[in-house]
Amino acid sequence: MLKNWINIFIYHIKNNKLFTALNVLGLGIGIAGLIFAILYWNEEHSYDEWNPEKDKIYAVLNNLGGGNIWAVNSAVPGPILKSTSSDLKDYCYFNTFYTKETVQYNGKIELIDKIFSAQGNFFSFFPFEFIQGSGKSAIHDRNSIALSEETASRLFKDENPMGKQVKYAEKYFVVRGVYRLSGKSSVMPAAVTTIIEEELKKNKESWGFNYGLMLKLKKQSDTTAIVKSLNDIYVEHNYKKQAKEEGISYEAYLKKYGEVTTAKLLPLRGSRLFQGNYPFPDGNGNLQFLRILMGLSILILLLSIVNYINLATANAIKRAKEVGVRKIVGATKPQIIAQFVFETTLITLFSLLLALVIVELSLPFYNALLSKNLILEGSQFYLQLIFIFIIVILVSGVLPAIYISNFEPLKVLKGNFSRSKNGIWLRNGMLVLQFAIATFFIIGSFIVYQQVHFMAQKNLGFKGAQVMDISFRPKKGQKQFERYKTIKQELLKIKGVQAVSAGVFSIGTSTNSWSGLHYKTNKEVITQQMAIDFGMLDVLGIPVIKGRDLSSKLASDSVSSALLNEAAAKTLLEKDPINKEVVWEGKKFKIVGIVKDFHYFGLENQISPMFFLHITAIDWMQEDLINISVKIAPQEMPETIGSLEKFWTTKVDTEYPFEFNFVDRNFARTYKKYQNQSELFSLLNGIVILIAVFGLFALASFSMERRLREIAIRKTLGAETNILLKELSKQYVIFCLIGFVIGIIPAYLLLRKWLENFAFRIDIPVVPFFVALVSLMFLTLTIVLAKAYQVTKIDVLKYLKYE
Repeated sequence: MLKNWINIFIYHIKNNKLFTALNVLGLGIGIAGLIFAILYWNEEHSYDEWNPEKDKIYAVLNNLGGGNIWAVNSAVPGPILKSTSSDLKDYCYFNTFYTKETVQYNGKIELIDKIFSAQGNFFSFFPFEFIQGSGKSAIHDRNSIALSEETASRLFKDENPMGKQVKYAEKYFVVRGVYRLSGKSSVMPAAVTTIIEEELKKNKESWGFNYGLMLKLKKQSDTTAIVKSLNDIYVEHNYKKQAKEEGISYEAYLKKYGEVTTAKLLPLRGSRLFQGNYPFPDGNGNLQFLRILMGLSILILLLSIVNYINLATANAIKRAKEVGVRKIVGATKPQIIAQFVFETTLITLFSLLLALVIVELSLPFYNALLSKNLILEGSQFYLQLIFIFIIVILVSGVLPAIYISNFEPLKVLKGNFSRSKNGIWLRNGMLVLQFAIATFFIIGSFIVYQQVHFMAQKNLGFKGAQVMDISFRPKKGQKQFERYKTIKQELLKIKGVQAVSAGVFSIGTSTNSWSGLHYKTNKEVITQQMAIDFGMLDVLGIPVIKGRDLSSKLASDSVSSALLNEAAAKTLLEKDPINKEVVWEGKKFKIVGIVKDFHYFGLENQISPMFFLHITAIDWMQEDLINISVKIAPQEMPETIGSLEKFWTTKVDTEYPFEFNFVDRNFARTYKKYQNQSELFSLLNGIVILIAVFGLFALASFSMERRLREIAIRKTLGAETNILLKELSKQYVIFCLIGFVIGIIPAYLLLRKWLENFAFRIDIPVVPFFVALVSLMFLTLTIVLAKAYQVTKIDVLKYLKYE
């Protein structure tokens, strides 16, 4: 029986080469799209799955009120919580960022990207496999450093690194361990030190929010008690203490300043896809994009399956007599269903193999688009592949098989089946669905492109095309701001340098600092602090729209004068904020100017309230200066950059490479991921249209070939070609219009939801809907009329000689 089924299958492939190829190609593309999405999905969900402690580890987040969730903590709660909570096994403070710095050994200098600092028990929270040494002793003191396998290989080659001394951050460390990154993790450092311990000791009484904090519970349980304990610590050791210092009751303090900070715990398991302020340095994933990609890939596979079912049911007419004869000679309905499901299984197998070839060839492009390193392997992936294979067979094979098995033997053997309406409504409905899906993708890709284009063209409020942000490392024993002033004078002497200034921030990056601003008795307003040198706003082309800029001619401007941006000025609820006094960090500042709002983060964020002051106004800010901004002339820029590099590497920092970014390009990276999404959506749109074209062409061909005798008779009776073309194409135009109307509803709703991610966005225009309609109508008429014109040129006698 199986051999007979295979022979029949091969016979029909030979007689329907084009449509078999379209079926395999359509299903192959659909499966390939889903494989891509699954690889991405698996990778994002694999973070921290290797960690045996993942269900007991939580990161502490802080709710500051007003929707502000911070991922940083003070140095105070950890030790108190450990001594008071019976549920807590351990805690670990860590820096929420990586440091990029040089590490030296025996005269060799390597620039290491991901240097991490945490407390000595870090490796009990992330128990990486240790090739040499042990996680318990690798960073047990302030002079120890643990290196990843890759970093150790770069620094020491074949030499044993254990016990060797390396220089990092102007200090010497002894290598106590070499670890291997066990899998995707929220923290994947190249080196780990305990430098943070010194900062924690210095700030042990400070309530400044500076560090990440992890908690490990004794067992996986309800975290309510831990959250309550943290909230009690905040109140008893911070807010009540502040109220006492002000000489007011805690109730009066609450009335004056509003909500107090409350704790929130983020479980390590699944934290990668947390949407919000994220504590771990490797960054979080984009859950919404992941869901969109998975949804669109399933939609494309559905389109491929619909295409297959359409062709299978249409092609069934050619096999009606075969089914009729088999039923007459005793074949049962289950046997016929089994045969056609077997054929679908073979087609699906070919399609799956083609999909794997497509994925393997396209994976480098896909990885580049998503900045990933996805590979085709893993037991989970193979199980998912088998599941997809089975689902495709069930959905695309069973329905046509049941339809075919229901043919009535007497009717088909009489030759009356071709005039039956069975299956026509099913095929037409699926053709409408294809048009609806194609409508959704055309509109979607157009609107995503328009939003990305809007982001690229929007006036950002600053001019960064000629402004270089140069990385400025601190040097041990030297005051950072004093070094900057000396370097500034030398930089201004270089040909092509128009201006030099500095700020303790970097537009378009995550470098930022926030704290509370008070005005009169209003509650605290969280503002982004922007410490600047004189002339920084001019360098960036940011105008002061009211009052004046900070000036080096006025001594008070470097001590007690400040600027607000428009967003911050609105929070004062004053018609004219100029010359008003605000309190920041316990110090009074006079507002001398209002700065025009400009974008600092991506356009998905609202412009934050900003507080500008001179770098010297607060002592500790001077040491936080890690960037120098240099505005250069547009003429001979390569020569100017070359001169800057030569000066920097010979006079400023001989050990660290000259690193810079242009400010506008820095900001452009904030919407790079959306550009990639736009490109991916456009690619998927092309795939959808291609699959729809396959289906439309094949279905139109089958439909019109069924009507060859009718066309011959009508031509004999004198019907003109244009009349025949109109009649043959009319139903497809109607299906196209119905599909378009169905498709625009989900397109509008889902794209409006996607645009809500952006604080600054386009309104959904009418043009994409018009483009979708015209595109679909053009494709439909082109394919259908071309096929219709072909069938109107048939030899009339060939189809009427037996009548």
